[in-house]
Amino acid sequence: MAMTAVPGAAPQTKAARQARIRALLAGSAVRSQAELAALLADDGVQVTQATLSRDLVEIGAVRVRGADGGLVYAVRGEGGDRSPRLGQAPEVLDARLAKLCAELLVTAESSANIVVLRTPPGAANFLALAIDHSVIPSILGTIAGDDTVMIVTRDPSGGEAVAARFLELASQGA
Repeated sequence: MAMTAVPGAAPQTKAARQARIRALLAGSAVRSQAELAALLADDGVQVTQATLSRDLVEIGAVRVRGADGGLVYAVRGEGGDRSPRLGQAPEVLDARLAKLCAELLVTAESSANIVVLRTPPGAANFLALAIDHSVIPSILGTIAGDDTVMIVTRDPSGGEAVAARFLELASQGA
């Protein structure tokens, strides 16, 4: 029997559920576990309150004061920045990515649906993480080495446009 992948489908695993929780907390101000459970249910993920509570502890989610003064869930940043991160607007993420591209992008080349970004040694993982945190619908995923980031685009011929976008971001952030 042949298996086919459903575009955007995620396995019903603990890791996939926790990744979705992180994404929801990063993308919006979630005030309660009930609200988070409803958002997960909208995505087709059914979870009990006990499981959700354990997941929040395991991913290091904390409640912090939001912009309006109310308590919202936030997850700690990765890498050197361990402070809790509230949901960030796409404009903020784009500005951060533009700044990083201006500082770290050496070259951007493409072939079909693959983009290869070169960075100074040791910087590829940092740039790939910023790309992963940005919401760029045309990007399926990234893989990073020491000085190279490989991006796979959703469109079979979308690499050229994505490479051009990163070069544009680098000149915007300069």
